[in-house]
Amino acid sequence: MPILLDADPAKAAALLTVLPAGTHLVDTQDRLFNWLGHRGDEYAVVLGPSLSVAEAMETADRLRTAMPTASVVMVRDTVDTEVLTKAMHAGVREVVTASDLVQVNAALQRAHALWAALRGSTSAPARLGRVITIFSPKGGVGKTTMSVNLGIALMNGGENRVCVVDLDLAFGDIAITLQLFPTHSIEHAIGGEDSMDYTFVEELMTPHESGLMVLAAPSQPDARERVTGALVTRLLQTLQSHFDYVVLDTAPAFDEQTLTALDETDDCIIVATLDVPTLKNVKVALETLDVLGVAEGHRHLLLNRADEQVGIGSDKVEGILGMNVAVQVATSLDIAKATNAGRPLMLSSPSHPSSKALKALADTLMGHTAAAQAAPVPAQKGRAPKPSRPEPVPAAEPTDSKPADKRDDGPKRFRISRR
Repeated sequence: MPILLDADPAKAAALLTVLPAGTHLVDTQDRLFNWLGHRGDEYAVVLGPSLSVAEAMETADRLRTAMPTASVVMVRDTVDTEVLTKAMHAGVREVVTASDLVQVNAALQRAHALWAALRGSTSAPARLGRVITIFSPKGGVGKTTMSVNLGIALMNGGENRVCVVDLDLAFGDIAITLQLFPTHSIEHAIGGEDSMDYTFVEELMTPHESGLMVLAAPSQPDARERVTGALVTRLLQTLQSHFDYVVLDTAPAFDEQTLTALDETDDCIIVATLDVPTLKNVKVALETLDVLGVAEGHRHLLLNRADEQVGIGSDKVEGILGMNVAVQVATSLDIAKATNAGRPLMLSSPSHPSSKALKALADTLMGHTAAAQAAPVPAQKGRAPKPSRPEPVPAAEPTDSKPADKRDDGPKRFRISRR
């Protein structure tokens, strides 16, 4: 994966539009080398235009010995002979003008090709599957239904391997929604953080007739407290090495497990409905995601039960949340009927308008869009750095059968640095 060093949010945002989805962003040299000290799979380091020439040269010189297989791409507002000479002496592989975003993307493609060759492979290297988290701060908005149907859409007719993980650990409904009766769940992975491999995890999963693999939530709510953040991290890393897409259905709260999942997220689907309490909570949640730096530039707002007769339209939602609506799923009894029958709408009625809406979202996530095809750098894992986390935020009062966990176990501390 590439990593971008730039302290100017505006300039970094412009570069991120052409860098691979999930590019890791850091704002200081110390954070860059702290990250590199725990990761060895970066194929490029992009030095942004807000760095001084001296700082860029110092960083490139250190990278030459610290990460010899990673290409250093320096982006400057203006490029002259003096900068090119200094860059060559410091080991910079390419110098690109900031205004030429096409060449920035092309430089990353060349960096990836060189990295693959240096690793002894002329073919495309194995890639990590993408983590797609379905989240809402409000219960009863249809997260589980959306998770299941989106997971099936991401299978793309069997082209991709997809699993759904039920991280609503107290009251998860993925298994019952699919009318599955698992003999194992995520609870059986407790204590296996240090020895977990895919053979072990595969035994805990339940296959659905569609080919979708499901890791169910525990059967009893009390198991929730024993599923640690470290377990969630190791589990997701294991699943990513064997699935193209890992879909997470999360609890309607910023608890430890959900925060850990968000920390590993490539794309975040925020589910909302057209009612004022939900929109208020979603706005607060979006502000929290901003603080955490979760999936910046890779969030997608899904309006479920989008019936504008209630007096709130999508344009008003966008104004309230400051975020474009990515997809709308209209109110439909067909969705409830399909769920009650245990056969998701994406399977029972693939031509249904709601199925088509979710398929369009899946296409976006898979990169089947003109914009994605214009920048075909291989998708790699990585996300923006996160400042220290706030304490867990309690869930909003739920509107369905999933009550919020109202126990007060005292303040918790979560990791600040990443692996």
